Amino acid sequence: MTDALARRSGALSPQPGGAGNLADILERVLDKGVVIAGDIKINLLDIELLTIKLRLLVVSVDTAREMGIDWWEHDPTLSSRAVRPAPAPDPVRTAELAAENARLRAELQSLNARLKVGPDDL
Repeated sequence: MTDALARRSGALSPQPGGAGNLADILERVLDKGVVIAGDIKINLLDIELLTIKLRLLVVSVDTAREMGIDWWEHDPTLSSRAVRPAPAPDPVRTAELAAENARLRAELQSLNARLKVGPDDL
């Protein structure tokens, strides 16, 4: 092995306290968790115009569950098992459907009367 090749391969091997411990650091962060918090305030002449509160929690899913955090399981955009809220009823469409239902019932009664069939005969 030449010196140049040894130096190149040595540069790729894990160094104590170096990038080789990235997996260990990431495992610890996900296991224990990291909280990053900060506030941004914009004032003009001592009048608060805007406040942005930033909160970031970096943990594994298992650690989050242990902490009682499971909001992603109840968010319909993130989980197929989440209960999706029913859409709000459209009053115009509801009225149209009621009118169509009444028209169809009247037409059915008219057809039954022509055939002289009662509701029990169907």
